[in-house]
Amino acid sequence: MSVGTRRTPTRVARPGAQPKAQPQASARSRSATTGTPRSRARTQLTGAASMALRPALESARRPARVLAVFPLGAYLETRGAIEPKVVCLVTGEATRLPNAVVLSEPLPALAVGDEASVGDGVVEAGQATVRIRRWWDPAPALGRVETSRLERSLTAMNDICGASGRGTGLDASGFPAQLAEGCATGSLMTALGAAEQLMGLGPGLTPSGDDMLSGLLAALRHLGQAAGAERAVWLADWLAATVAFDAPTRTTPISATLLHCAARGQSCAEAVAVLRGIVGLQSLEPAVQRLLRLGHTSGADLTWGIRAGLSAVLALSRSGAGRVREIA
Repeated sequence: MSVGTRRTPTRVARPGAQPKAQPQASARSRSATTGTPRSRARTQLTGAASMALRPALESARRPARVLAVFPLGAYLETRGAIEPKVVCLVTGEATRLPNAVVLSEPLPALAVGDEASVGDGVVEAGQATVRIRRWWDPAPALGRVETSRLERSLTAMNDICGASGRGTGLDASGFPAQLAEGCATGSLMTALGAAEQLMGLGPGLTPSGDDMLSGLLAALRHLGQAAGAERAVWLADWLAATVAFDAPTRTTPISATLLHCAARGQSCAEAVAVLRGIVGLQSLEPAVQRLLRLGHTSGADLTWGIRAGLSAVLALSRSGAGRVREIA
């Protein structure tokens, strides 16, 4: 999903593209004594960062580049092995993705390919320096929940989604149905096979298959823990390991980072609100409606994944498959 809505970015750099050459400074901007351009004053900003970014932000500073620019923010792609590799800079009005730094003020103008850096508690992009002042958690704390509550929530979600008219970006009867069936029956091989086919499937910066997987991973883990469905959490662990390993070579850099976060149970604020609504910590219907409206199909895809994960938790609990069994 993109920042705020799923829309086409201003420009997205092609793999291997070089930063744009900067225009020559005018004679007035050059130093009278050295003839070199004067550096412009940097814009100093503060931000609240997702805890998913803590390893990247607290490590030594390393280079990055502006990957995509949107009206409400920008994506930066870092170099090196530390995950998450894509950092999202957003204003308070944008969707709070699990890899986001929420800024105190709007960013100065950026262009795709601009040089950046991340680390030592600071993000630099173009002429902006962002210092991290506080942290927020993109993973929900749900506590314990009875399966009867989950059953009522699933019925309510099915009704809300059916009345919304919002459709997923993929035919849910194909690989999505195989993934849902594999999880509901506790079949790791079926679930893994479908997950591998879904990664990177569909158009956009965050393909529909990835959004479906993200919603399902978060629901399996958090709702499985809340309901005491050990098998669901076990499935989440295996799926997460596969997705995190394969995503960098199977999908876009932005989507790979979001899948990496989902593998750790970290979601956007709208998805977290739905998970909280399912267990009764807040009103469910408004949360589902907000998530469904996210992007072109991203919200519907995420909602499908959460419903599939919720259905699997209930199915495994009812069948007594909540206990982990050896793989035949």
